[in-house]
Amino acid sequence: MPQRDCPCGSGRAFADCCEPLHEGARAAVTAVELMRSRYAAYVVGDDSYLARTWHPRTRPASIDASNGPRWMGLSVVSTADGREGDREGEVEFEAAYDGGVLHERSRFVRRAGRWVYLDGDVSD
Repeated sequence: MPQRDCPCGSGRAFADCCEPLHEGARAAVTAVELMRSRYAAYVVGDDSYLARTWHPRTRPASIDASNGPRWMGLSVVSTADGREGDREGEVEFEAAYDGGVLHERSRFVRRAGRWVYLDGDVSD
């Protein structure tokens, strides 16, 4: 059976890219890697991964990725910090969906040594 490509757009197989993060086999090393894996979680409907990687202070009471748009592609526009040794970082991205393009500058922080999504600013 052929392996499916990772939805994050890395060009690698899902099993070798974001799936190990979703399964808890390893943690994201950078804010960009976490952002890409969260995008993939929205595509595949992995609500538990989205909850685990969302800061508890800003996480919604419930998450239902299956109730969103059909995601069609991800493009990282820019990054600020968010490297392996950093405590915070920002990732600006565009995510195409069946109704347009979501443009967001997301903020990430380290919590208990792991990257988590804090919040983001969405623009047109």
